[in-house]
Amino acid sequence: MSTKLRVKGKLRTYLQTPLLLGGILLLVNIWIYLVSIEAGVILSVFLVIYLAIIGYLMFFSRQPLNAELISFATEYGQIQRELLRELELPHALLDETGRLIWMNTAFEQLGSREQFYRKPIVQSIPAIRKEMFPTEEEPTREFDIAHDDKDYQMRLKRISLQDVALLSGADKNGGYDGYLIAVYLFDHTALKLALREVDDQSLVVGFIYIDNYEEALESVEDVGRSLLVAFIDRQVNQYVASIDGIVRKTEKDKYLVIMRKSALTQLTEKNFHLLDDVKGLNIGNTTAVTLSIGIGVDGLTYAQNCEFARNAIDLALGRGGDQAVVKSPGKVDYYGGKSEQKGNSKRVKARVKAQALEEIITIRDRVFVMGHRNGDIDSFGASVGIRAACGSLSKECYVVLDEINNSLQPFVDIYRESEDGGPGAVITSQQALEMADGNTVVVVVDVNRPSITQCPELLKSCKAIVVLDHHRLSSEQIENPTLAYVESNASSACEMVAEILQYFRGGVKFSQVVADCLYAGIVMDTQSFTAKTGVRTFEAAAYLRRNAADVTRVRKMFREEPPDYKAKAEVVRRAEVYRREYVISVCDPEGLKSPTVIAAQAANELLNINGVKASFVLTDYQGKIFISARSIDEVNVQRLMEQLGGGGHMNIAGAQLEDTTIEAATIVLKNILDTMLQEGERK
Repeated sequence: MSTKLRVKGKLRTYLQTPLLLGGILLLVNIWIYLVSIEAGVILSVFLVIYLAIIGYLMFFSRQPLNAELISFATEYGQIQRELLRELELPHALLDETGRLIWMNTAFEQLGSREQFYRKPIVQSIPAIRKEMFPTEEEPTREFDIAHDDKDYQMRLKRISLQDVALLSGADKNGGYDGYLIAVYLFDHTALKLALREVDDQSLVVGFIYIDNYEEALESVEDVGRSLLVAFIDRQVNQYVASIDGIVRKTEKDKYLVIMRKSALTQLTEKNFHLLDDVKGLNIGNTTAVTLSIGIGVDGLTYAQNCEFARNAIDLALGRGGDQAVVKSPGKVDYYGGKSEQKGNSKRVKARVKAQALEEIITIRDRVFVMGHRNGDIDSFGASVGIRAACGSLSKECYVVLDEINNSLQPFVDIYRESEDGGPGAVITSQQALEMADGNTVVVVVDVNRPSITQCPELLKSCKAIVVLDHHRLSSEQIENPTLAYVESNASSACEMVAEILQYFRGGVKFSQVVADCLYAGIVMDTQSFTAKTGVRTFEAAAYLRRNAADVTRVRKMFREEPPDYKAKAEVVRRAEVYRREYVISVCDPEGLKSPTVIAAQAANELLNINGVKASFVLTDYQGKIFISARSIDEVNVQRLMEQLGGGGHMNIAGAQLEDTTIEAATIVLKNILDTMLQEGERK
């Protein structure tokens, strides 16, 4: 069966135009016959000759015309293919499996033809992954990839073979159900380099504060103080000058720094060695000088970078100083933090905060006080201490507490039975939300992260918020508190509250139950006064002892049930020594009321093993993996837990992981420890 070439479209109309004109002439000829027969005959003769010539041309010239059309189409297609092949834009076609079946010359220049042709593109260009391929729901996709030191914007387009068949005139029911993938690579290397250059030249704002200016000067003789200050200034100025930055001393212990973003990269690669350089200064001073550095970067404006820098320096100071914090939109990076902040024996700050807290409570109708989820005796003891302070001011106060674990239950029961407590002293989060109004203040103790408080919704319902905490600040903080007292060198929240109670006007009278709770909080967080204790810790304990706190009663309430004691012993038995310096174990929650508390206690016990520098106990509880991390003085477990989304102190920290297993969490923890050892950065 022969197939004739059919002419369609505008070309067909163009070729049929002479026939249409002949028809028009025929009508005109008929009309002329009505006017003049002689003229009609003459026109008829012309019309016959015209139609004969047109018929001859259309009949006898069809094959030459078809040949010319075919020749033109062939040449046109060849030109198209040649143009496509020589196009400077790398272009290729893949089959359904991602195998490369055609490519132009520019694509071949990305590698050898043997490297690409008839091979999966995911093997030839590792930056391209199979999950990038377009789908029926998303037929076109774009990605940024890198290959051979060049940056490309890759566009992937799904081409249905059904559509190709229809365009070629084939039957739409011919069963063409496959597809091809077209790949286009746009070289953005020059653009990326230009953008990177502009970004490297962008402004970075920083602040450098001397953490312990007064203490350092007091530790050196009078004649050496000016020399110590001069050495510090020299170190700071040389450090900033080495990166082509600008530094100006704004106060006796504060510096403003301006630099390029490329210079910041140099500082981060060397982990801000200025911290160690200044700490090493010694001209007879017995107290080492430490710095805090706050950097703001990638803000939309210079003012925003400055605001980021202020937030960063506040974070550095709140975390104990001796570290650098770099803040950008949506990200905070920490460097240093190798030394524990020294306790300050001066109580001026505690007195000022106590007076401010007293004023805030006085003008409010009702007070709610709450700690963190899965509360412990430190958060509960601090809460009842604040409630005692509110009682001295004749203000209504409630302790918000939902879940009560096994270790906390004895203290809560005794408090509820006491005169200071009562059955209505401790309420749930739901009750607090129903009672909250515009004239209510929320006092948050032993936590500064809103997401892990007993009731995060309560923070939104009350306009006045007070934060009292001894944990180091993290990137997540309670926003715009009316009063914030975060003292990271304090041993516990109970120590802070005990200090505050001493400065309330007229003194705060509280029962021995409240004193026992506050004392127990200090005992627990200091591991019976063996960790993170200072002069003020013992002074707070002495104050509570003078107010009838009894060591024997507290010790009895800390006694454990036999299953808990056995579970803790089992954790110690199952402990795995990792890298000769770390101990990792798992606490089985089966049959335990408070497995996370047992895990924390077991982590403390594991530190008693000779040679162990840090211990980690994992617990699968309530659909989450809880990690309790402990160390003595050689490893900063806070930095480790922050990489897992947690936090805490240098020696006591923890984290909670969701959507994972004990095995997976253990692998992640070991990877972090390996990275830390490779970088030589323990603290």
